[in-house]
Amino acid sequence: MEGARHPVCVSGAALVQTERFQQMFTFSVCWSDDTDSFIRRSWEDFRRLHKTLKETFPVEAGLLRRSDRVLPKLPADAPWLVHRSRTGRGLARLQLLEAYLRALLAAGERVSRSLELTGFFTPQPLDLEPMLPPGSLVILPTPQEPSPGPSGSPAVHTLEAQSLHCLQTFSTQDTRGQPFHAQAQEALDVLLRHPSGWWLVTNEDQQTAWFPAPYLEEAAPHQGQDGGQLLGISGPQFCAVRAYESSRADELSVPTGARVHVLEASDRGWWLCRFQGRTGLLPAVMLQRDGLGTLLSGPWLHRGADGAEGREGKAHSSPRSPQAAMLPPPVPARPPLSVIQSRCCTITRKALQQGAP
Repeated sequence: MEGARHPVCVSGAALVQTERFQQMFTFSVCWSDDTDSFIRRSWEDFRRLHKTLKETFPVEAGLLRRSDRVLPKLPADAPWLVHRSRTGRGLARLQLLEAYLRALLAAGERVSRSLELTGFFTPQPLDLEPMLPPGSLVILPTPQEPSPGPSGSPAVHTLEAQSLHCLQTFSTQDTRGQPFHAQAQEALDVLLRHPSGWWLVTNEDQQTAWFPAPYLEEAAPHQGQDGGQLLGISGPQFCAVRAYESSRADELSVPTGARVHVLEASDRGWWLCRFQGRTGLLPAVMLQRDGLGTLLSGPWLHRGADGAEGREGKAHSSPRSPQAAMLPPPVPARPPLSVIQSRCCTITRKALQQGAP
């Protein structure tokens, strides 16, 4: 199962900066088996990959004859990046590296399906960690296409709020200290995603509050044949730390790094999950919370964590999970407001201060 699949599409998802000033470039990878996963790679990882590809494919690299070259060049910093901030250079590199990876996937099956490139895209233990290093800053690129303008000129875009649904009823306080109640399936607009797991949201009454991210799910925009609304992503999101091949009809087969949703958890060791529109059982020992995937999932990436929008598997029970119970979403520890504001831009910080009591 693992050896047959290969990457077919890649998209830049985020720039992750640590307290030690290290930058990691995060990408969403779509595979030939209709699964997708997140990977984090450093600039040095890309340099090693490029060197390996040149040694493995000398003809495609143009080492024997320049006209035969199909491998793209590893992007270098352009002169217009010198005067940008460190974060600005990182986001520009993310865009350049995304174009580089897409060019590799278009360089022919001999390259795109090679063990070297497939291994680079395969999730590593670091990619499957449920938590980012302490003090990490996740910076999302703007999803809009650049507006027409002079070549090399900076473009300014607005990032529209994403509408998500609340999984279960939850109560907290808004930024003015007033009660903020969210009902199950209530639509909330996400204004800011913070790595702590508390996101800035607003409701229909224009109340703004910090809300726990595990209680939010992506709303399905499609409708079923009977006119009813199809269910979207529901249940806490987990990822598979290793591949699993089903041995029974009520089990699921998943590759390493697969993002699944847990519908029912059991102390028997088997959890009821949904993956690619199918519902079945997976061993609980091979699942862990998908911290990075939950933070970065959005409509600008390939698809939802199920890998298939608008398809709903029918939930069912199993003899191995008779005492299964719904797994409530966890509430992350809420950081102080000063910590959140210290990682916001000046415009957002001023807006938050104006809304404070």
